Amino acid sequence: MNAIDAFDREITAALLDVAGRDGWGETTMAAIAAEAGVGLGPLRARFPSREAILLRFGTVVDTAVVAQGATGETAREKLFDVLMRRFDALQPHRAGVLAVARALPSDPCLLAVGAPAAVRSMAWMLEAAGIPAAGITGQLRAKALLALWLAAFRAWAKDENPDMGATMAALDRLLDRAEGLARSLEPLIPGARKPQETAGPAAEPAAEPAGEAAGEAAPAGA
Repeated sequence: MNAIDAFDREITAALLDVAGRDGWGETTMAAIAAEAGVGLGPLRARFPSREAILLRFGTVVDTAVVAQGATGETAREKLFDVLMRRFDALQPHRAGVLAVARALPSDPCLLAVGAPAAVRSMAWMLEAAGIPAAGITGQLRAKALLALWLAAFRAWAKDENPDMGATMAALDRLLDRAEGLARSLEPLIPGARKPQETAGPAAEPAAEPAGEAAGEAAPAGA
C-alpha cells in the first residue's frame, strides 16, 4: 500500500468514530463511508474490509510514533517515551479503540489479523527505542513487549484522566519488572547482547487469559 495520506487518516478515524458510537458490530463499510463522507467505490478501491482499515490505523499509529526520535538516555527511558507516545496517538480515538478491544476476544477475524500485526508494531516500537528487533531474538523481544503493552493497555482502558497519570505509573512499573527479567534471562537467549547492554524486555511475562474483562486486549495495531 502507498504512503499514508489524508484519505487513510479520514477513513481510519471514521471507522473508530463509528465503533466508538455504535459498537464494532455496527461498524460496517457503508457506515464508515457515510461517516467519512465518501462513496463506497473509493472506499472499496483502497480497503477490502473493515479489518484492513483497522490494520491501516495501526500503521498510522506506528508511523506517528517512530517519526519522532525517542527521548531518554537509556533504552528503558526511550521505550517508556515511545510507548507513552503510542498512547498519545490512541487517546483521540479512545472510545473507538476500546470498542474494538471489547469485541476482540469474540471476533475470530479480528484475532486472526490482530496478533501478527501487534507483534510487528511492537518490533517497530523496539527499533524506535534503539533496541534491535531483527531475527529470533528480536521476535522474542517483540512478543515480550506485546505482553507488556497489553498489560499497560488494560491500565489505559481504566484511566479516564486526560493526563494519563495512572497509565504512566503502570507502564513505569511494568518496565521495571521487564528490565529485571531482561537482566536475568537475556544471557539465555542465543545471540543476545549482555544484560548490561540491554534494557528492553527479553522474555514474555505470564499473560492473563484474553477477554476476562473489557479492554484486556488491544485491537490490531493499537
